[in-house]
Amino acid sequence: MSEFIHLHNHSHYSLLDGAAKIDQIVDTVSEQGHKAFALTDHGNMFGVVEFYKKAKAKGFKPIIGCEAYISQGKMLDKSSPTEGKRNYHLVLLAKNEIGYKNLMKLTSMGYLDGFYFKPRVDKDALRAHSEGLIASTACLNGEVTYAASMGDYAKAKAAALEYYEIFGDGNFYLELQRHRTLAGQDIERESIAREVVRKISAETGIPLVATNDAHYVNPEHHLAHDALICIGHGKYISDTKRLKYDTKDIYIKTAD
Repeated sequence: MSEFIHLHNHSHYSLLDGAAKIDQIVDTVSEQGHKAFALTDHGNMFGVVEFYKKAKAKGFKPIIGCEAYISQGKMLDKSSPTEGKRNYHLVLLAKNEIGYKNLMKLTSMGYLDGFYFKPRVDKDALRAHSEGLIASTACLNGEVTYAASMGDYAKAKAAALEYYEIFGDGNFYLELQRHRTLAGQDIERESIAREVVRKISAETGIPLVATNDAHYVNPEHHLAHDALICIGHGKYISDTKRLKYDTKDIYIKTAD
């Protein structure tokens, strides 16, 4: 079995969502003995230079990435606020200098051309700038994973094959995530998604990768993260109808 590497992680540069500073991240990664670690903030690369320098100083390999927002239609279409707020997530990792440059191009395009509530790119942009990048399906907000979590095997498989065509053999992975609720049970939609994704992998040969979607460095920080989410959405903690992460598992875990 390959050594576990965290490939889907957020810092405070995932604005109003990530609750871990770069110093906290590199200290935790170093203390746990990880040999490499990826930074994949939402829609931007604001933290990559700081992360790269501090990771190198700590002696582990920094992997530069981004969790991109993928428009369901064309990134230049900004006619519908409802559609504008519905974007899929996709993790992108730079595997070489060409990939790093393409990642910078895509994130810049998201802000300069595709920005509509979020810095979005579309699949045409991905096709034009896919060289040197590795992609994975992200969380329940990813196109493949969302369809899988709803039990829509055909739609999930079709999306997976499209991304596979865009990035090429060996450059696209299906993420598997497993988080427990605050009550200690598996998150139901994740459980459904895992089964569908495993089936897609078995039928298509697209490889699997385990990720944890870390948003803070230890489980005790989940309350601070919850408060941050409230700030981002303009809600009170007491609001029962607000967005709430029913888990404290999205932290930087040891390889064990």
